[in-house]
Amino acid sequence: MTKTTHQQIDRLLTIMARLRDPQNGCDWDRVQTFATIAPYTIEEAYEVVDAIEHDDMAALRNELGDLLLQVVFHARMAEELGHFAFADIAAAISAKLETRHPHIFGDDRSGDAQAERWEAIKAAERAAGGATSAIDGVAVALPALMRAEKLQKRAARVGFDWPNPAGAAEKLIEEMGELATASATEKLEEAGDLLFAAVNLVRLNGISPEDALRAGNAKFERRFRAMETLATDDGQEFSTLSLDDQEAYWQAVKRNEK
Repeated sequence: MTKTTHQQIDRLLTIMARLRDPQNGCDWDRVQTFATIAPYTIEEAYEVVDAIEHDDMAALRNELGDLLLQVVFHARMAEELGHFAFADIAAAISAKLETRHPHIFGDDRSGDAQAERWEAIKAAERAAGGATSAIDGVAVALPALMRAEKLQKRAARVGFDWPNPAGAAEKLIEEMGELATASATEKLEEAGDLLFAAVNLVRLNGISPEDALRAGNAKFERRFRAMETLATDDGQEFSTLSLDDQEAYWQAVKRNEK
């Protein structure tokens, strides 16, 4: 780490301490808590991803700064309460990285089965922390689609998984039928089962469900906007068209893409 990097980190920590100063700090910053800042932390993480997807390096630099601010903010609040400070966070992640890379920092230089070793080390860490289930530690606050995939992967590591995508496909069809016949009070649960089964099928095809749905969202958005443009070019108001006419534009957009 260069001296300049040290200086900039110290500057950021000093600014946050000033903002949280009980007497002379910022009125907004002083009253924040872990709970009130948490939504901003999630939002900033998504904005980092958005900058990456747009291949915008200037935006990525700024968004990473905003995300770093979240870490500094939480660290400052924890330090004020006597729990830990920013240096403790850096020390903890440094130690974790060294432990999880024995082929780099330890005696194991083979580099073989790195993914399996990584998961085994993480499992041992969870067990040392009191975990009793293979699915302990999957964060509840994760987006539901990502959490479903993580739960399924954890279950798969102890053998609870479909042997191939065919079984998952049959389960998906079964869940579609159960949703169709569910009562009003059962629909929420059955809809959840259907989505969970869909995640399983996509995962077993070697595709990230989150990536797949993001791609699907992007495709729908692109095609929908194109439909509106075609309708406008034809002198039509898209929202006033019949469903059959809207479908005709949809098919036209698909043909144009091909």
